[in-house]
Amino acid sequence: MSKSKKSFTGIVYSTDPNFKPQSDDTPEPELLPAAEQKLSIRLDTRQRAGKSVTLVEGFSGPANALETLGKKLKNLCGTGGSVKDGQILVQGDHRQKMHQWLLAQGYKKSRLC
Repeated sequence: MSKSKKSFTGIVYSTDPNFKPQSDDTPEPELLPAAEQKLSIRLDTRQRAGKSVTLVEGFSGPANALETLGKKLKNLCGTGGSVKDGQILVQGDHRQKMHQWLLAQGYKKSRLC
């Protein structure tokens, strides 16, 4: 049942003989070099029951590169986290450690907020 839902486009029937469904082929953003990435690192506690989360925002590139960077940052800090909506979330306050690591990796325009 789940396989058929993935291919469902929402169109039931069309009387137009020239009708072609629209595709959602949006191009992946280009991966900028590390020196040109403008990353901001900040601490967030909103809607998390008082728990602190370190957010890394501003990454521009494909989703798999963001996932890879998120995994490296989580391993560096030794904590859990996730990658959602173009943001890297790492549990706990690891701003200084993450900022130093990003600078060492070539992310020169990263900043603490």
